Amino acid sequence: MGVWDLLLVGLVILLGLCGVLLPAMPGSWLVWAAVLWWALKDPQPVAWWVLVGATALLLLSQAVRWALPPRRLRSDGTTRLMLAYAGAGSLLGFVLVPVLGAIPGFLGGIYLFERMRLGRHADAVAALRTVLRSGGSGILVELFTCQLIAAAWLGAVIWG
Repeated sequence: MGVWDLLLVGLVILLGLCGVLLPAMPGSWLVWAAVLWWALKDPQPVAWWVLVGATALLLLSQAVRWALPPRRLRSDGTTRLMLAYAGAGSLLGFVLVPVLGAIPGFLGGIYLFERMRLGRHADAVAALRTVLRSGGSGILVELFTCQLIAAAWLGAVIWG
């Protein structure tokens, strides 16, 4: 597979990661489709193992999301900017504290946004709990899964 094809797959994965944070965009399926395309274009055993792992992770994350309370993010409490803070915090946490840092990074991004918006610690913590109860936990599960898949793909491209 050429450099341009790998770059295109990486861009689709990045679009999928951003799509997880946007409502009505199938972010996790874009990430999976990019890995599928890469595995079909570059039929090596490592590519197929990454595809199998990505499929298993996506199915597991869907099961976890279905087990969570069926709530949607309310349009009055969440903004795209708050989701951008959460996504940036998650990405930063994923890189700084490998893999597991994505979860506190996501929470920290929401907390930072709410702290700047509301001003007080107690209000920001209450708003963070509200966001997680109204659907933020489902976004966290899906984003974390997509980050794991993206990291596996990147590792396979670099070292495989």
